Amino acid sequence: MIERKAKAEIIQLLEEFSAVGVLGPRQVGKTTLAEAIASSFELKHIYLDLESPSDQAKLNEPESYFELHKGKLIVLDEIQRVPELFQILRGVIDRQRREGHKTGQFLILGSASLDLLKQSSESLAGRIAYKELSGLTASEINQTQWSDQDQLWNRGGFPDSFLAKSDEASLRWRMNFISTYLERDVPQFGPRIPATSLRLLWTMLAHSQGGQINIAQIGANLGVSVTTAKRYIELLEDLLLIRTLRPWSGNIGKRLVKAPKVYIRDSGLTHALLNLTTLDDILGHPVVGASWEGFVIENLISCLPIGVTPWFYRTSAGAEIDLVLEQSPKKKYAIEIKRSLSPSVSKGFHLGCEDIQATERFIVYPGKERIPAAHGITIMPLVDMMNELCEMK
Repeated sequence: MIERKAKAEIIQLLEEFSAVGVLGPRQVGKTTLAEAIASSFELKHIYLDLESPSDQAKLNEPESYFELHKGKLIVLDEIQRVPELFQILRGVIDRQRREGHKTGQFLILGSASLDLLKQSSESLAGRIAYKELSGLTASEINQTQWSDQDQLWNRGGFPDSFLAKSDEASLRWRMNFISTYLERDVPQFGPRIPATSLRLLWTMLAHSQGGQINIAQIGANLGVSVTTAKRYIELLEDLLLIRTLRPWSGNIGKRLVKAPKVYIRDSGLTHALLNLTTLDDILGHPVVGASWEGFVIENLISCLPIGVTPWFYRTSAGAEIDLVLEQSPKKKYAIEIKRSLSPSVSKGFHLGCEDIQATERFIVYPGKERIPAAHGITIMPLVDMMNELCEMK
């Protein structure tokens, strides 16, 4: 089993908060991680799958059930299935706090973003901490028997996809995942959206991976209004399937682009939507550069400490930086992402670094060595860059 780096952080949060919410798309490994955490916890634990009718039935009288199992760590999986529990949990947590059970009461797993689980942010404020769980990352598979970064890029970070017996088996898993999500999971989150429309949108986003989106054009292609197209995109974002990267907007007197860039968060899903099976298929496809860029960005963002927001930078004059991380007004990271083993940057990167007054300049590439370059730039392997960001304070 591949050790998830989030495990230690979640255990620490359980020692500090009454409840911890772990958010991530389906099949990303939340349940497996929760079981590992619960098994290592000092308290006895109970696991409830809220998609199971029998487990839901146990909560017909939730307050009585939680009182019966007071002092245990209760794992509630797929909490979005029973959102009314959030209000009840507030009273249960407060009552148990008064009785001396101040931390580690509930581990809550959800397959949607906090925005979609609005009840929790209102009901459990001050009682819960959140941790987002991404797919497997390059640093997690590094120095394991599965240490193959290109395989991770090709197949993506869903454990069952990454660990499949072959590229073909992995692609079948992802194709099934996409169909299941569209036909079964999406309908539970609000108004009915045609699966064919959402699949077409998802495929369009795969073709334009990392591009600045024109919602009006997307709406026209789907045959829906701008408002509806925007709602579709927001739903995919709320389901933690796509990422919207917004432009850095510091007050520097430049004409900055305003449209966000959109990435499908899992590179394996990007490739499945484009029907790319092998690494050679990807390397021969026009999406190769954008796919690698999205893969690197997701891995780097998984390492960021709380409070550091990722951006990109682009001006109408041609200055451009793939990823901007502002740790403080006096410390800004400018990161360019290249697939080449002998990477170089354009004039636009240097202009961008001057504009934002970048203090740290990096190129992330698929090689294995750290290489100093001109203009204060360091060329870094992905895992090295991840380690660098993990040490940000």
